[in-house]
Amino acid sequence: MDAAGHPRRRALLTGGFAVAAAALAGCAKSTPKAGTPADLKVKAKATTAPPDERPTTAKAALARLMEGNKRWVDGNLHHPDRDPDRRQLVAQTQEPYGVVLSCIDSRVPPELLFDTGLGDLYVLRTGAQAVGPVVTGSVEYGPMTSGTPLIVVLGHQRCGAVEASYKAMRDGATLPGNLQAIADALRPAYDQAVRLDGSDPVDTMTRAQIRLTANDLRSNKDLGPLVKKGSLAVVGAYYSLDTGRVEILGGAPS
Repeated sequence: MDAAGHPRRRALLTGGFAVAAAALAGCAKSTPKAGTPADLKVKAKATTAPPDERPTTAKAALARLMEGNKRWVDGNLHHPDRDPDRRQLVAQTQEPYGVVLSCIDSRVPPELLFDTGLGDLYVLRTGAQAVGPVVTGSVEYGPMTSGTPLIVVLGHQRCGAVEASYKAMRDGATLPGNLQAIADALRPAYDQAVRLDGSDPVDTMTRAQIRLTANDLRSNKDLGPLVKKGSLAVVGAYYSLDTGRVEILGGAPS
């Protein structure tokens, strides 16, 4: 529940303890029943906040996400749009204001690190943001069908999929099973990392993969026209596992 409900809950709890203490001391003749349906209804209303207005521009959508990330970094989470009222509100229809293509890494859940809730984001997760026709089509769904104004390609620090792919390509090895398909998709990022020859080649490759994927989405035949007319922005971003902070690498709307 949101922070606005906390004082009310503390007041209810404090009142309950005071009544119990008075009864034990023989100072109260009667104690109201706690937990009645009416009482529970009042508590539910007290802890339910009205939903924020949906951002309709890429700039406003990105600002909403970055505000949520700041709360994540600071440990001041609001947990918006996560109560039963919100669940009922979006049960029949949805209008997410952003698409996030991120890694499968268990430490990088977009809904948490951007402090969002039900109906706020379309989220896709693949190893190292590897894309193919199905993934690209899924990314396109929101912008092309309901005017979702923002796409964020979110890579992260110490990406295991990038590291495994980098080492396999460097050593001329083949990854087991379908993991090789991830390495194949990351070949352009690997080639770029080799050319740049940075001190941390895995991190260099991760950042290259973010930028290349964002550039490809930004310029494809279906999303490109939306970007050109300003109704859509495709942003590349990098998440630090150490700090929890999201860094924008490119594509931020002006």
